[in-house]
Order: sequence, then structure tokens, then C-alpha cells
Amino acid sequence: MSDKQSSNAYWQANLRLIYICMAIWALVSYGFGIILRPLISGITIGGTDLGFWFAQQGSILTFIVLIFFYAWRMNKLDAEYGVEE
Repeated sequence: MSDKQSSNAYWQANLRLIYICMAIWALVSYGFGIILRPLISGITIGGTDLGFWFAQQGSILTFIVLIFFYAWRMNKLDAEYGVEE
């Protein structure tokens, strides 16, 4: 594979990973915390309803997990394309 093709494939994989992480984060923070809150408000977690929990804590915890997932996956992509540090 040429250098240009390898570079394009690397960035395509990187962008795909970013889009997936952003979609998960948006679903959890906006979807579960705001839009779907009335549907999940009957479920109790930690003394409060699940919609409130997602809006206040769940989206933050999901974001932290996504950061570690992104770093782990990017390390694998870097090794796969030979651009690791």
C-alpha cells in the first residue's frame, strides 16, 4: 500500500472511531438524559429516576469510559498502521 493510501486509510479509521464515540456519547447524554427521560423515569437507580441519573452522572461516566476506549483503540490503530510512538 502506498504512503498516501495508508495515510488515508488511517484517517478514515480514526474518523470512523470518532463518529462512533460521538454517537454513543450523544445517545447517552441527549437521548437518555433529555429526549427519552419520560420513558425511563419509572426506573429507580441510587434513589433517583434513571433519566435524571443519566443526565447528571451517566453521561459523564460514559464520556470517561469513551476516553479510555478511544485511547486504547487508537493505540491499536497506531500499531496497525505503523505510526505508534
